[in-house]
Amino acid sequence: LRQLASHTSGLPAWRPLYLTTGGERARTLETIAAEPLEYSPGTQVLYSDLGFITLGLLLERVTGNSLASLAREQLFEPLNLGRTFFNPAQAWQTEMAACELGNAYEREMCRADAERFQGWREQLIWGEVHDGNAHFLGGAAGHAGLFSDARETLRLANQFLAGRTELLQPQTCALFRTNLTEGLAEARSFAWQLAATKDSTAGTSLPPDSFGHLGFTGTSCWIDPNGERTYILLTNRTHARTPPFANINSTRRRFHTLAAAALDELSKPKARS
Repeated sequence: LRQLASHTSGLPAWRPLYLTTGGERARTLETIAAEPLEYSPGTQVLYSDLGFITLGLLLERVTGNSLASLAREQLFEPLNLGRTFFNPAQAWQTEMAACELGNAYEREMCRADAERFQGWREQLIWGEVHDGNAHFLGGAAGHAGLFSDARETLRLANQFLAGRTELLQPQTCALFRTNLTEGLAEARSFAWQLAATKDSTAGTSLPPDSFGHLGFTGTSCWIDPNGERTYILLTNRTHARTPPFANINSTRRRFHTLAAAALDELSKPKARS
């Protein structure tokens, strides 16, 4: 589980699982289990959607509940998050950012297999998960599918801070800032990237044990456990464009650097006149 959460399991970054499984959960887990490893577990870091899909499916199997139900009962309802959910109702659509016109990006990634698949979405992907694997898994998966706004994302992200959480034990929060991949090319904790990673999107102002995560459609969240600060950037870089999508990592770095500097300035004692 720790290797899955730190992206050191050896699983490949991505596969279009829906081409062969149709989103059936048991078949999806079997397909991932049969996937040849790209490296020996624990020897490299490779961000893997398949690893987090596996974690989500295992959680469902162990608890007997769907991932969406678990998130709602264990997180959203206790934190009174009314605008955070998987599979948002149609009524919420106009408040959401569109993702992409059709599945152009994933079609390109599938190459020759794309012509044999009849399930591509042609419409504007708006108010539903962008990721194909999550879509065919019913909209809720361990790696994608969550919708929220900035205010509630902040409230949820603050649960990973030991001094602010209402749900997690201090020793659990410590895992998020602990480097589990010492000696490897990328610094990873339990489920998060650490700012100690070379060229991370945290920018230059956050301490090395800050932890963060990006979203493919253009979102990001970085958390500084020392200053108890959370930085959230929500964009929809995948719309309205055709592949290749804009790389906004330089924008992310600049945003986090400037935001941290601004907060530092605001926290300075004011000079007396």
